[in-house]
Amino acid sequence: NKIGIVTVNRPKELNSMNSETRKELANAFEELDMDKDVHVSILTGSPGKAFIAGADIKEFSKMEIKDRKAMESDWRVTDVIANSAKPVIAMINGFCLGGGLEIAMACDLRTASTNSKLGQPEINIGIIPGAGGTQRLTRLVGEGRAMELILTGNMISAEKAESWGLVNLVTDEDQLEDQTMKIATQIAEKSPFAIERAKKSVKLVANNTMEKGLKIEQELFVECFKSNDG
Repeated sequence: NKIGIVTVNRPKELNSMNSETRKELANAFEELDMDKDVHVSILTGSPGKAFIAGADIKEFSKMEIKDRKAMESDWRVTDVIANSAKPVIAMINGFCLGGGLEIAMACDLRTASTNSKLGQPEINIGIIPGAGGTQRLTRLVGEGRAMELILTGNMISAEKAESWGLVNLVTDEDQLEDQTMKIATQIAEKSPFAIERAKKSVKLVANNTMEKGLKIEQELFVECFKSNDG
């Protein structure tokens, strides 16, 4: 039904992500972005305790990150998802921590089960979020709450994340897939031409001044008006 689903399938590692998994995930979303039959994508974790419980600590402790470019290349998945022309929904089913939350925040919408826990615990091992956590979290929840989550390293419940604006919808675990598919289907039925431009225009808010954003928004509106699509 025009919906693509990507599942991180490392249940024994709580779906934590090593370099290989991050690369595969980026490739999967690049493929979906080019697939004309897919209008909306959903990212989730294999059934169990976690959505994505962060970076694979076993690999992380052995890594040598020499410079910013190396970090950017290793975590390009967040940029691929954020820059996708199509809407991406993170369906959070359990622990969503560290790099997992950073990936979820790169998505356009987030749904979560009531048993989910979200957080940026990097400070607990003497580092900071490095894949967009400080930037995207602040834009989503505001400076004060971002500071609280990042500086304490604490986890918050799905309900609190929803009240902060970090999550769009919280539901019981057995209803999560149905409720997420309901949202995805509603979006998938709309004009893909208009959806792409709507997403692009909303994204401008974080990256431009109001004056520039309004001008580009108007240009995108005119494109939609002229297209007669939908």
